[in-house]
Amino acid sequence: MIIDMHTHSFPEKLAASTLEKLSAASHTRPFTNGTPGGLQASMREAGVDLSVVLPVATSPRQVEHVNDASARLNETAEETGLLSFGCMHPDYEGWREELARVKALGMKGIKLHPVYQGADLDDPRYLRILDRAGELGLVVVTHAGLDVGFPGVVRCSPEMVRRAVAQVGPVKLVLAHMGGWRCWDRVLELLPELPVLIDTSFSVGRMSPLNDGFYQEEELRLLDSRGFLKLVRAFGAGRVLFGSDSPWSGQKESLEWVRSQPLTEEERTAILGGNAQNLLSV
Repeated sequence: MIIDMHTHSFPEKLAASTLEKLSAASHTRPFTNGTPGGLQASMREAGVDLSVVLPVATSPRQVEHVNDASARLNETAEETGLLSFGCMHPDYEGWREELARVKALGMKGIKLHPVYQGADLDDPRYLRILDRAGELGLVVVTHAGLDVGFPGVVRCSPEMVRRAVAQVGPVKLVLAHMGGWRCWDRVLELLPELPVLIDTSFSVGRMSPLNDGFYQEEELRLLDSRGFLKLVRAFGAGRVLFGSDSPWSGQKESLEWVRSQPLTEEERTAILGGNAQNLLSV
């Protein structure tokens, strides 16, 4: 079973404008039209069985609406192969009750994005969310490291992760982008000993830029095979999850890249779906 643990889709009426805005900010091109249907078409082409959709609440007022929409998407998960997480915002006042509602709605976890939400991961507002999610058995996926759309801004550094994990109870924490986008040396130094997982999203091979000349060629390069394997060996293949960050990386291209790496068949099977099956109990 191939599981993509890190994808995004948007409602039909919002997808085009949302992708246009995000693409302009990041100077990268999307691989789908950003809709659930576009993600399904990508899955069929790539041979992905299940895509985990990770919604982000960019303001507190969006939280309940986004979680309601995620629950509706999950009603057809068996047919569509799209399984949505819920969301939470650090400034949402009813965080405790809403996390319990996310659990009651049957969602497997939540997505946090410290850059878009304007708080550091070790901020007390996030610590209480992490702690409560752990109590409820919810998986927490957080953006980690730099963000391509916010040059120079780090709200979830390896140092912040260490401080956060030290202050909360056990929680199933997934650090996106191989533990910290473009912070990979520090990830290797500070994080492998912690009880966290990492995903491969938007971190391997090369970014796909707009044809606007914004990036130099060297800026487009992400982890090469050597850098990727160093992280896999440091964390162990059992703590690495395949993720594409669709629509910002192609699912087919991302899968082909991981499959091309000199991994054992056991490691490859675990990364491409086995680990996610265990994490999600699917």
